[in-house]
Amino acid sequence: MIRWILITILTLGIAGTAYWGYQEHQEKNAVLIQAENTYQRSFHDLSYRMDLLHDKIGTTLAMDSNEILSPQLVEIWRLTSEAQADVGQLPLSLLPFNKTEEFLSKIGDFTYRTAVRDLEKDPLSKKESKSLKNLYKQAGEIKDELREVQHLTLKNNLRWMDVELALATQEEPADNTIIDGFETVEKKVEGFAEANQNSSINGDTNEDKGYKYITGKKINKQKALDRSKKIFNVSNENNLKITNSGKGSEIPLYSISYKNGDKSAYMDMSQKGGHPISLLVNRDVKDKKISLNEGQERAEEYIKQFDFENMTVYQSSEYDNVGVYSFLYEDDDVHVYPDSLEVKVALDNGDILGFNARNYLKNHTDRDISKPKLSQEEAREKVNSQVKINEESLAMIENEMGEEVLVYEFLGVLNNETYRIFINAMDGKEEKVEKLNGKEINFASTR
Repeated sequence: MIRWILITILTLGIAGTAYWGYQEHQEKNAVLIQAENTYQRSFHDLSYRMDLLHDKIGTTLAMDSNEILSPQLVEIWRLTSEAQADVGQLPLSLLPFNKTEEFLSKIGDFTYRTAVRDLEKDPLSKKESKSLKNLYKQAGEIKDELREVQHLTLKNNLRWMDVELALATQEEPADNTIIDGFETVEKKVEGFAEANQNSSINGDTNEDKGYKYITGKKINKQKALDRSKKIFNVSNENNLKITNSGKGSEIPLYSISYKNGDKSAYMDMSQKGGHPISLLVNRDVKDKKISLNEGQERAEEYIKQFDFENMTVYQSSEYDNVGVYSFLYEDDDVHVYPDSLEVKVALDNGDILGFNARNYLKNHTDRDISKPKLSQEEAREKVNSQVKINEESLAMIENEMGEEVLVYEFLGVLNNETYRIFINAMDGKEEKVEKLNGKEINFASTR
């Protein structure tokens, strides 16, 4: 009797295990099917949008009316944004596709910059028209390659999940059609980059400007380590590691890391001149013992050692007992927003936890700032009358087209929300409006 009871229990246990395994298998299959459907939809959407993008650029070339050209350029910008979103849905983090994403981004930037200006007063130049013709040809080539991949994928019933699993495990997939197809697209786009080098497609964004303020002679690794010890506040090199920047870095860098127990730190330093570009320290921050203002004093002292002059704090915030301070360069009472840097301070003991001077080192230069054509009172009249203005000053910002423009900067409140409003000091145009977190703004520190 006991034997039969044990057999029954064992049988039920095996049956239960089998059912549980079946359920797990079904759930896993459901997840894989959902992921596969997402990849398939995103890929087919990408192919469809590249078709539309090619057609829209061709239609633009045939237009002779600036009145309807702007909406068409905005439509191209919208399609490039959606195509980039489609690319982001594919398992391409394991397969380099950054050149194609960059190409789509530059088409979007170019069409947006062109669409937002008054084309009646400032029509397309010959250089811009030539750029559009190049884009039309290049988009057509990408479209054809994607269509070829799409055709073979459908014909051979290929699955994206097989590609992702193969890439993740570094195994060779059974069919390389998808990988080979995207590598072909990437190589074509890499060739486009050279053709577009001197065209108006590239614009004049921060990424294209290089680092204007990187000066001095190239330093070797030992010199970089010596500087790192001082910045990390350590006495020896035992816990320091240094490597050269990889291929594709904007400028030659040394990457220096520090690890000691629970504390770690990482820094990028330019090989030319040994300028620290960014610093990040990771450690547990204890209970707050110094105020946000005291933290600001520590931040101001810290940046002085790197010869950053005429810097003013324009915004400070606090979270998790860490003070974050944003500095701007001040040129004859003009706040120069492109020349900015950030510092993080631990409010338990005043340690520096973060530093980023990338924008400053990229943009800082001697500027000949023109006198404003509008008075402050005239510019104030351009601000919404319902905004209660608390602070006002002159500033230099980059507009939507990446151009530096002189503006009047107004800090004000509307419906208990804080806004920063920039009015062009030459023509009164409202260049930009930013909504700020009122808790983070320290008006006293902006003066």
